[in-house]
Amino acid sequence: MRYRRGKHKIFIGMSPGVGKTYRMLEEAHRLREEGVDVVIGLLETHNRADTAEKAIGLELLPRQQIQWQNVTLTEMDVAAILKRHPQLVLVDELAHTNVPGSEREKRYQDVEIILEAGIDVYSTVNIQHLESLNDTVAKLTGIVVRERIPDRVLEDADEVVVVDVTPETLQERLRDGKIYAPEKIDQSLNNFFQRRHLLALRELALREVADNIEEDAQQPIESFTSQTFCNIHERVLVCVSTYPSTLQLLRRGARIAGYMHAHLYVLFVDDPDRFLTKEESLHLETCERLCQEFEGEFIRVRDYNVAKAIAETAQKYRITQIVMGESQKSRWQMLMKGSLTQKILRLIKNVDIHIISTTKEAESKVSF
Repeated sequence: MRYRRGKHKIFIGMSPGVGKTYRMLEEAHRLREEGVDVVIGLLETHNRADTAEKAIGLELLPRQQIQWQNVTLTEMDVAAILKRHPQLVLVDELAHTNVPGSEREKRYQDVEIILEAGIDVYSTVNIQHLESLNDTVAKLTGIVVRERIPDRVLEDADEVVVVDVTPETLQERLRDGKIYAPEKIDQSLNNFFQRRHLLALRELALREVADNIEEDAQQPIESFTSQTFCNIHERVLVCVSTYPSTLQLLRRGARIAGYMHAHLYVLFVDDPDRFLTKEESLHLETCERLCQEFEGEFIRVRDYNVAKAIAETAQKYRITQIVMGESQKSRWQMLMKGSLTQKILRLIKNVDIHIISTTKEAESKVSF
């Protein structure tokens, strides 16, 4: 019989002690009461009484014993899990490195085998174990995390839940002996569990999951004319041209991005049939330099259709706010051909457009 691939739910937190395992066990009890066949494949209580007590009533599969250098060590017994074949298995500490002599090097690899067998998995991990954040965590905390998981493990998960507490609550749990043994408390408070470290790790955890949610929320589109996507973070796109008002427009767009704590993008659409004058080229170089000063990203594309180019760029970079200069076409021209704003609105949805007025001195040419 061929089974579907199991679903993977990851409970992630900013550090040990936030309550990931406890939360996982809580959900397991609820599902068991609903009739789901749940077993514990691997549980690490770290001598935390609350965690151990919460596991009571759930079936715990024995660990596999492995001989290494005349020492008997234990690991999760994947073969026993596959033979038992429950609906759901709980696996603690996803980033764990298995002991030498194990069939697979890492626990997340064991989980992938279980998922392929059609068994759902609940697992736990801390944000500092994510491979791409390793250098960032080392800079923030001064601690190099040795056990890591590839980013794809988090990206491929069917659900990611942040188990979050304030740094103050976590430090209080540590002082109360609910995380580590008494002899480790002072050392932990002075190192990894410093408030500034916890604040930074907490932000990393929340941001990582927010980015994942944003990716999930984006719908695959065959045509950008029917696009529907959403963002958790604001992204501002300023549409510039070769006209003097562009610098004013760019500064205004940068202020809007600053107010929103948004990333700034600046777009210039180049007409393939038109050569820029030396003055225009220098002007664009100034725009790009100013964009860099605002820590933005300068984008230059070649296209005959300006509205289409803007819409496609907005789709590609998941823009939420577009900043443009006011149209200087006559009413008759706009009635006959329509304004650039109207064309963009027809091409793209769920994006706010800001029309910025320009000074009279800058109105000798028509933007776009």
